[in-house]
Amino acid sequence: MKRLLRTLLAAIGVLGLVMVGAVVYVTTFFDPDDLKPRLVEVVREHSGLELTLDGPLSWSFYPRLGVGVQQAEARLPDQADDSAPFAALSHAEVSLAFAPLLRGEIAIDGLTLDDLYLDLERDAQGQGNWEVILERLGERGEQAEAALAPASAGPAPDGGKGLSVALNIASVQVRRGEVHFRDAQADRELRLEALEVRGSNVNPGSAFPLTSSFRLRLHDGLDERDTPTEPRLLSDVSLETRVDLGLAEGRHVLEGLSLKTVNRLASLANEQKLNLQGERMVLNLGEGSVQLDEGALDASLHHPRLGEKPLPLSLAFTLDADLDAQSARLRELELTGPDALKLNGNLNLRDLGGAPAYTGQLRLTPLSLRPWLARFAAMPPMANGQALSDVALTSPVSGDLERFELAGLTLVLDDATFTGRLAGRFDGGLLAADLQGDRLDLDGYLPPAGVADDAASRWRLPGIRRAHAQAEETLVPASWLAELDLDAHLALGQLRLAGLDFQDVDLTLEGRDGRHRLVDFTSRFYEGSLAADGALDLRESPIRWQLAPRAERVRLESLLEARDEAPSPLSGRFSGEGELTSRGNSLLELRRHLSGRLETRIDEGAFNELNVGEELCTAAATLQGKTLDREWADQTRFERIRAGLTLDEGEVTSDDLLVTLPGMRVDGEGRIDLVSEQFDLRAAVRLVDADNAPCEVNPRLARVPLPVRCDGTLGGDSAEWCRFDREAFQGTLAGLLRDEATRRAGEKVEERLEGAVEKIDERLGEEAGRELRNALEGLFN
Repeated sequence: MKRLLRTLLAAIGVLGLVMVGAVVYVTTFFDPDDLKPRLVEVVREHSGLELTLDGPLSWSFYPRLGVGVQQAEARLPDQADDSAPFAALSHAEVSLAFAPLLRGEIAIDGLTLDDLYLDLERDAQGQGNWEVILERLGERGEQAEAALAPASAGPAPDGGKGLSVALNIASVQVRRGEVHFRDAQADRELRLEALEVRGSNVNPGSAFPLTSSFRLRLHDGLDERDTPTEPRLLSDVSLETRVDLGLAEGRHVLEGLSLKTVNRLASLANEQKLNLQGERMVLNLGEGSVQLDEGALDASLHHPRLGEKPLPLSLAFTLDADLDAQSARLRELELTGPDALKLNGNLNLRDLGGAPAYTGQLRLTPLSLRPWLARFAAMPPMANGQALSDVALTSPVSGDLERFELAGLTLVLDDATFTGRLAGRFDGGLLAADLQGDRLDLDGYLPPAGVADDAASRWRLPGIRRAHAQAEETLVPASWLAELDLDAHLALGQLRLAGLDFQDVDLTLEGRDGRHRLVDFTSRFYEGSLAADGALDLRESPIRWQLAPRAERVRLESLLEARDEAPSPLSGRFSGEGELTSRGNSLLELRRHLSGRLETRIDEGAFNELNVGEELCTAAATLQGKTLDREWADQTRFERIRAGLTLDEGEVTSDDLLVTLPGMRVDGEGRIDLVSEQFDLRAAVRLVDADNAPCEVNPRLARVPLPVRCDGTLGGDSAEWCRFDREAFQGTLAGLLRDEATRRAGEKVEERLEGAVEKIDERLGEEAGRELRNALEGLFN
């Protein structure tokens, strides 16, 4: 770009030199026949271009003295005559002010170029067709400087009677210009059309006002000439500034820069406006540097994902760029926008001509993300109506056009603070994190109860949008995860999820090539601990899940009360472990195919507000024709509840349920269908011959269990789940009735036992029975 700019400036300088020489020659010798060959020679001598003047030369004498050239073309050395010229114009004119001539001075009044055309090309090796001109100009640089020196010096070089030339052009105009640039290295074409340039009081030694406008067309590929295509970018550009050319030093200064653009992209229907302003821009071509002070880039962006209204953004910055090193530094960055957006920092850019990369520091002032997500139509329903209303971050930043990294991140998310590292790719193919946080109430960011997650309002940001390109009923975005490289570690002091509280959470995830692992999950959980590891295999369909959960001495009553917000019917320390597998990508599929084994137990617990000993002793006394008159505790302490659960394709079975009570024991078995949520549980409570039995027991009755049956649907009314199993109890007693009948009047004994059954049934139908059902529900739900 530096060399191209030098070429354009040199071309304008040469044309200006030619025009000045033409005026001096005409006014001195008045020999038009010799003028054309002389102009061709001057251009060839200084630039190497072969100039062709097909049109006539003309001049005027009053009120301005001037010379004009029609239909001029210039070709590169060794360029074929039938090829498109390197440069061409339909009309060029330079005029001198008449009054200064009377004082012995030459003052150029105007320079006009009409229909200027430049044809620039760069081959696949990066060699430009303008390089030969630059080499020639470099060789002739001292002679060109000597030729221009009298223009700025004023008096004639020899101090004699010659005319002095004051190079202060009152007006310079380029009208209807066009520049065509074919870049084989980048496989694109760029065209500047309707180029207009206007300058007044143009002087190489001082600043002068300059305005310019043109239309820019950018096409992908190099066949636009043969097959016209829609441009990828169409931009209307206008420029206003004051320019100090600094030709001798190669240091060009633009003051009060104002560059306005209206852009149209092929993929978008709406216009995008970008305006650049700067207090002072210095282009030092000798040192290959660009400096812009107090720069400001104002944008008005319109995109379907940005909402219906244009998004106004403003970026203030200071720029220092090294063109030779292809690097730049953006200092004092400040991005501002609506809804309190304010982002400060600095960036260092490198390899701008190849694979641009950046490092720097960014700081986001606290703001609410809610209006921004609403603008992107990406605001999901959240249980906490104030979630994401206070977000801020600060971090070093690095990356390139494909990836980013926040190596020292401090993120404030509402009442939570996270520190650590976050990295990823903009296409969502990589996620790496190592974050530590004090607390996170995840429930506040999930949909409220009774509100489904609307797929239309899911995140639409890059990468995240791709993660949600799945059917609504799926649990995880399988296609995204199959290509994701994942390396994440999260440590949290407190986590709230599903109404439950976790402390000292430590989570590690890894994954690549379609297989992801839950390397480790640990947490303190209601005075106990949780742990798990697992895997997710997305390499085949349906996807496969593995999970090995472990729980140690979790305070069960605290857990149940946190879920139900009611006094727990069961207390104790819950422990369990196992291995589970399943397949599919919906909740129904996972239930249907859930398989594995779980070993569970509850230690040092109690059935609250229920005394199983009272129920069983009362039943035994009734069977013996006795009554009990004693005080009973309002709970039943137990030593342990143990059950092994076998899961096979969505069906859970257990045949070794055991509850150990003082002087009693409960045995049971049952099954649960996780798909239909139907369950059936049968248990038997019996007195045993032990020193700590709750009451004295007839040895024959010790063999008689109190049967309980629980069945129904998990989503049904839990009060109707469990009941005294009268039929089973009567069947158990049948043998006892036969024994009693041989020794007593059978009819009398039968009446007594039948009455006992009815009394037990009645008691289980009252409050005590309901508490027993609730306790069993809490155990098996």
